Formats: sequence, C-alpha cells, structure tokens
Amino acid sequence: MHGSLANNEALLRAVLAGLAGGSRAEVAVCVPTPYLAQVQALCAGGPLSWGAQDVSVHGSGPYTGEVSAAMLRDFDCRWVIVGHSERRQYHGETDETVARKAQQALACGLTPIVCVGETEAQRERGDTELVVKRQLAAVIQAVGHCVAEIVVAYEPVWAIGTGRTATPEQAQAVHAVLRAQLRAATPGERRVRILYGGSMNAANAAALLAQPDIDGGLIGSASLKADEFLRIIAATP
Repeated sequence: MHGSLANNEALLRAVLAGLAGGSRAEVAVCVPTPYLAQVQALCAGGPLSWGAQDVSVHGSGPYTGEVSAAMLRDFDCRWVIVGHSERRQYHGETDETVARKAQQALACGLTPIVCVGETEAQRERGDTELVVKRQLAAVIQAVGHCVAEIVVAYEPVWAIGTGRTATPEQAQAVHAVLRAQLRAATPGERRVRILYGGSMNAANAAALLAQPDIDGGLIGSASLKADEFLRIIAATP
C-alpha cells in the first residue's frame, strides 16, 4: 500500500525511460486499485503491462468496497495478484478463497499471480513443502486445465519486508517442488512461470534468477526505487 499520483508518475516515467532500449524480461507493475487509471494512461502502448494487487471472489452484487475482475479488465489490466501472504495473514484469506479469486481472474481474461509460501514457524517444523503444495493444490483443483494460464509466486513469509532472503539454493529447492506439482497438473509441455518473491533486490537478483526453476521475481519494496528495479530487470539472464 504505497504510492501517490505524483510519486507514481515519477517512478513510472523513470522505469519507462530505463526500458526504452528494450529488455530481456517481461515487466509488469501491480498497483493499488485507485491508481489503475493513471497507470493505464502512462503505460498504454509501452513496454510495461499492469495489474492489480487483489480481486474479489464475486463477479458483482451487494459487496460494497469489493473490486471485481471485470472492473479490472475495464482498465486493461493483464495481471492480478491473489493470495499474497499479507492478504492471508491480515485478512484471513484461506486456500479456498485464493482459489476462487484465481477462478474469477481467469474467467475475465486476467492472469492470476498465485502466491504461496511458508511462515518461519512452518519452515522450522520442516513443513515448507507440505504448506506450499497444499496452497497450490487448492488452486489447481479449482481452475482445472486452466492451470497452464496462471503464474505462481513463491514468497517465503519470513523473507517478506524483513531484509532476509532465502538463499538461491533454498529458493530453488521450493521452486523445484512447485515445478513438479505443476508439471503433473499441466496438460502438454507448457511451462508455468514461477517467480521468487522474498525480498529480491539488486544485490541478490542475479544469483536467484540464475536458478533453473526461478523464472522471475515478484518485487516488493525494491520496485519503489526506479534505479534498483531497473537493475533487477537487467539481471535477467
């Protein structure tokens, strides 16, 4: 929950300028809903696509304050984050809720970025694999053959906003588990992209992105600084 009209414009113009020469990476920004119109106006036709940070489980109706997937499409959103750890922690979102949000997104032509990840206590108990597989399984069951159209983001909760980061080896181990689960559920040979989302920054991006099953990053605070965000993008192999 960051941003203002003035700060957004400065940030986006700087990022767009940095991408003017092209990029090996596909780059998107997921912003608070009130700023979607601004981002659409600034980024239309350029190298940045955009999306939202959450979506309702409902298509429409008496749900004051909710934002539907169809509303997001009105602003030409391509992406929406579902199941971010902060939504699970502070808003009580369950695996079932996250799966329903993914369904709503897909039904309206949006790509859900499905977040999974374990807490520090769960990791210390040795439950990391159990937790992330359970979280992803709920979405796979809900969306069926459309699982090939999602993006998955592994975000260890203990590494979000703490400055702590999973080592490349720790991150790769979990990504490999998720990759195997997705391959078992995905028709054909399509590779579902899996992003790492635990305090990736300009200093550690290259080592993380070099791992065979890490396809990109879900960038948090580092994306609020144009120069650092651009350095992460440039680290894409």
